[in-house]
Amino acid sequence: MRVFVTGGSGFLGSALVSKLQADGLDCHAPSSRECNLLSNSSLEAVASGKYDQIIHLAAWTQAGKFCLEHPCEQWIMNQHINTNVLDWWVNKQPQAKFVFMGTSCAYSPELPHTEANYLIGEPTASLYTYAMTKRMLYQGALAAQNQFGLDWLCLVPSTLYGPGYHTDGRQMHFIFDLIRKILRAKYFGEEAVLWGDGHQRRELVYIDDFISALQFLTHTQKNSLINIGGGIDYSIREFAEIICDVSGCPHNLVKYDETEYVGAKSKNLIVKKLHDLVPDFENNCIPLTRGISNVVDWFEKTEMYK
Repeated sequence: MRVFVTGGSGFLGSALVSKLQADGLDCHAPSSRECNLLSNSSLEAVASGKYDQIIHLAAWTQAGKFCLEHPCEQWIMNQHINTNVLDWWVNKQPQAKFVFMGTSCAYSPELPHTEANYLIGEPTASLYTYAMTKRMLYQGALAAQNQFGLDWLCLVPSTLYGPGYHTDGRQMHFIFDLIRKILRAKYFGEEAVLWGDGHQRRELVYIDDFISALQFLTHTQKNSLINIGGGIDYSIREFAEIICDVSGCPHNLVKYDETEYVGAKSKNLIVKKLHDLVPDFENNCIPLTRGISNVVDWFEKTEMYK
């Protein structure tokens, strides 16, 4: 089995590539320096032979206020990246199954986050551009299926978490930012100032659980969009309480700044389709408190909070 992975040096990509290689697969995951996806000839230049799967994880985005500050650049960069990868798949690797990531922010906050609503309604205004580039990627895969009979799979994750997260100076995704701030409060006695009033709600899925689902679904499903998440959302205040409990940080050091940006007020994927396809998924997932404890331990060992 030969697999080509874009975005293989990211948080999900590096963990996935390690798992694929451990399973004995021939996995090719060039870095962005080796393969500039903004160039329409870059993939053909680095790829060798034919692949059984193309797993497209690369995207030009960051957490926090990035979507607010770079909407036009996000549209241009992600449209270039996605169009080039789609073009390479359709014209050079049509035998491969194309597995790619959707985004929960593509869902309208006014509608249930079920797969049938992925293209319906308006995404959250501050995340609109990125959401629409992901909808366009999904539409591109549908077009390739309809015109050429190609196989694809779109997976829509809730926020991924686990040890091994790296930022390269970027704004961290919310759970990692909470952990960093609360650990700084624990070790340095400073207040952990969290964005918003703490009542916005989020959902997590442990990275190992997501990868297990991805591998199973890649082998069993095609031409389908599937949500992958924990199925339960929690408020930021609830996450903060768990982090304080497992880290030993005093709860009174956590404060909230209601003037700061919070993005969508709620993100909760409906995962009935996932549970129908992978009946043991929920039972095999790592419990939330243990998962957060693992990340806290990793932050402390690597001193990521400094």
